Amino acid sequence: MLLIITYTRSARSSLRNVRRSHEDVVVRWFGRSALFEATELGAFHGLRLREKHPKAVQIERTRPFNEYREVPQRVREAVRAYTEREHRSTPYVAFAAGTDHPDVATMARREL
Repeated sequence: MLLIITYTRSARSSLRNVRRSHEDVVVRWFGRSALFEATELGAFHGLRLREKHPKAVQIERTRPFNEYREVPQRVREAVRAYTEREHRSTPYVAFAAGTDHPDVATMARREL
């Protein structure tokens, strides 16, 4: 997919017009940004927006996030355990202390 990000009111207006005129290209709309299909038509509309608003439109290529391939099992297990914790108000730092679950500092250092 292509992530189109707008930084000015006029660029947002143009993005909104593309979205209304070419719904088949827009996968998801976020107001100031949108995901376009990764097709030649999606690229055409993204580049057209950037041509019209050169400093106000950013285009990035994205790919779907596959948590089973990209996130270690220890992190996924920590998510499940934290979601099922007994006390809803317990922050993760306190929850993970003294357990085998990864701590916040370690997870912050490790890239996916």
